[in-house]
Amino acid sequence: MTGDWRNWAGSQTAHPVRVLRPTDAAQVSAAVEDAVRDGLRVKAIGAGHSFSPIAVADGLQLRLDGLDGLRAVDPASGLVTVEAGIPLWKLNPMLAEYGLAMQNLGDIDRQSISGAISTGTHGTGIRFGGIATQVRGLEIVLADGELVFCSSTERPELFAAARVGLGALGIITAVTLQCVPQFALRARDTQLPLAETLERVHEFAEENDHFEFFWFPHSDLSLVRRFQRLPADIPLRPIGSLDRYLDEFVSGPVFEGLNRLGTRFPDLVPGITRKAARLMSAHEWTDLSYRVFASARNVRFHESEFAIPREHAVDAFREIGRWIAAHDEKIAFPLELRFAAADDIPLSTASGRDTCYIAVHQYHRMPYQRYFQAFYDIAGEFGGRPHWGKMHELDASVLRARYQYFDDFVALRDLVDPTGVFANPHLDRILGVAPSATPTAPYGSQSAS
Repeated sequence: MTGDWRNWAGSQTAHPVRVLRPTDAAQVSAAVEDAVRDGLRVKAIGAGHSFSPIAVADGLQLRLDGLDGLRAVDPASGLVTVEAGIPLWKLNPMLAEYGLAMQNLGDIDRQSISGAISTGTHGTGIRFGGIATQVRGLEIVLADGELVFCSSTERPELFAAARVGLGALGIITAVTLQCVPQFALRARDTQLPLAETLERVHEFAEENDHFEFFWFPHSDLSLVRRFQRLPADIPLRPIGSLDRYLDEFVSGPVFEGLNRLGTRFPDLVPGITRKAARLMSAHEWTDLSYRVFASARNVRFHESEFAIPREHAVDAFREIGRWIAAHDEKIAFPLELRFAAADDIPLSTASGRDTCYIAVHQYHRMPYQRYFQAFYDIAGEFGGRPHWGKMHELDASVLRARYQYFDDFVALRDLVDPTGVFANPHLDRILGVAPSATPTAPYGSQSAS
């Protein structure tokens, strides 16, 4: 099986020599062994929702959507084992059937569980970590084809790193998650002047279980989202079907049309974004957590996101706003700000520090390079760490200084994959080249020794 591949945003493409769709872990092991024998590098792909080239494969591409089963559920302990390719949108209703939920989620649920943890996908809430902090065990195929299990007590060094492993340590085939009893969220979306939101940002973060806000450049309005966790058995008040349809119509076809108009006539973009800001609806509703955390993303875009220390959130955001105000840049999509608790995962963007995430977006048909480069530079002034699944230009020489355990991770990678079986040019750049790899050789001619 062969075939060209393109990610969701259309920003990354691949032309694999070989494509396989395994349906069990044994097939993954055999595929890795065959690829090594034939001198092919190996990359797994889930939903293709990463904006960076982290999963681009020109050797063997493993499409994990055939690994989407639920292996084991223990409602008493909350431990759940699922296959690596299951997408979050499919997993969450399954958990609800057992009275369980994931403790925290991001605002998109299209990713596979293995892709989400491997790239450090997170949600928001100063008392909650990213999705990888919910992992209690991993089943992984290593570079020699061996299938192993790791946890805090079994191969603990591999487990610690592989929770956010960037696909550099092996192919994850199953994930054991620590779930929590099902809960509801009371959600409140309100429009506030941006100046007020920035003044109260830490207050909002402290007072709410989950908080984020969006700001459309060229406007002075923000959409503030606040969630409170509640027992699952309270009466639910979901968004009505008509309101949901109208919201999805405005954020989908209407917003797409406005962006296409702005692409053709860039001088209209500031007016379009001000209009979009005014169209952001105020809502209050209560529903099961997974139905509230995630929302539809039907208009395609490019995205970059950096994690900075929480205390610098407002300064960094204002610096970005000053750059936008000082440059004639037509920005059609909003900025987003979220928070997460510190964790102990070596290459988690929240490793060792309470974190603020700032994300910038641009409509996929519009120029983004100058804007994103300015964002990279500003985030760098605050020690920013790029989201592994989103766009950035940093390399190992810069990233090493921003992660306390960067060299420990690379040393482990060098031990478990010395020939770079799971590498690609992007991982060679951000981690450095594996010690026995040949990075300049074309895919398919790499030594299998």
